[in-house]
Amino acid sequence: MVESIGDNSAGTGVSFRVHKEDLSDAVAWVARSLPTKSTQPILRAIVITADEEGLELAGFDYEISTRVRLGAEIEHPGKVAVAGKLLAEIVAYMPNQPVEVSTDGNTMKLVGGKARFELPLMSLDDYPQVPDLPETTGQIAPAALTQAVTQVASAAGRDDTLPMLTGIHMEIRGEKLRLTATDRFRLALRTLEWEPKSPEVEAKLLVPAKTLLDNARTLDTHLEDPVEIAVGAEGNVGAEGLFGMHVGNRETTTRMLDADFPNVEPLLPKVHTSMATVEVAPLMESIRRVSLVADRNAQVRLHFTPGEVSLHASGADSGEASESLACAFTGADELLIAFNAGYLRDGLSVVDTDRVVFGFTEPSRPAIMIPEPEELPEADAQGEFPTPDTHFTYLLMPVRLPG
Repeated sequence: MVESIGDNSAGTGVSFRVHKEDLSDAVAWVARSLPTKSTQPILRAIVITADEEGLELAGFDYEISTRVRLGAEIEHPGKVAVAGKLLAEIVAYMPNQPVEVSTDGNTMKLVGGKARFELPLMSLDDYPQVPDLPETTGQIAPAALTQAVTQVASAAGRDDTLPMLTGIHMEIRGEKLRLTATDRFRLALRTLEWEPKSPEVEAKLLVPAKTLLDNARTLDTHLEDPVEIAVGAEGNVGAEGLFGMHVGNRETTTRMLDADFPNVEPLLPKVHTSMATVEVAPLMESIRRVSLVADRNAQVRLHFTPGEVSLHASGADSGEASESLACAFTGADELLIAFNAGYLRDGLSVVDTDRVVFGFTEPSRPAIMIPEPEELPEADAQGEFPTPDTHFTYLLMPVRLPG
């Protein structure tokens, strides 16, 4: 039986020794999801549990939960809570030596080298039950998941009054995953393969884009260990309302959005009257340059002609700028179209080839950007170009031009 130290509401006293880097990485990973402000201060805590298997660090704010396990020399097992973000800052700056942690009454002591800290413990009385990870549904390579989520999250909305647009729609069909996000002005769609536990599994989930992106960015893309996606077994996928991820010694859950994602299929053009291919890096640089004189969130005009695209931007009080780049353009004799400069850069930044392909119908209709395929389609008898097969599509609404 563990002997409690001091007021039992602060938990049961612990004493352990752990490598500084291991502790720093674990605390930082949990603390990143903790709220900075909360009407319930206990939700800003990291709960530290020491047992015969080592340490478990956990955080939960009713929306996002995180758990990580790490090895440590446990002298006295127990469970305590302490301010998470403060602990992360302290451990990050401690000397690169083993850290000795102990509790005395309602105080946690950390000693590393000649550095010594004392932190007040927080009461565990009102700490919520950390949810268990749902049953594993399938797995995927960390690099593939990180790239796909990064590409799609670029188009997700940030307006919390429209919750259905702040998520990434994840459609599972056997070995196929399809991720989609839109904020009404742009849309990103990515398809990829994964390894489901059941080849017949099907589900449609809506996961908060910001949380999924934050989690994807913390994955080590150099590891071969797959990421387990945990949303329940076949026939019960998504029933718990939690989206879980588990890799190595880390697991996290987030509450999925209870909203209906819009049907975006009609927005995706199947054919195009004109197509263009441009090198991504020079185009990004050109957009940045001409945008220097543009008002915030102003448009950049692109004038496509055979062999060239000309960019133009202007501001009410800052003048105007233009620049031309080489490009391959086919279809119409010319095309003048305008886009929000920031949205255009966002899309270009997640195209994973050296050149981007644009597909156009009319200057007032959405255009698509896709990675350059091995072969571009030929025009059919009506002079239209079918959309090439692609794993990633970024659709962008144009800005209406005067007249």
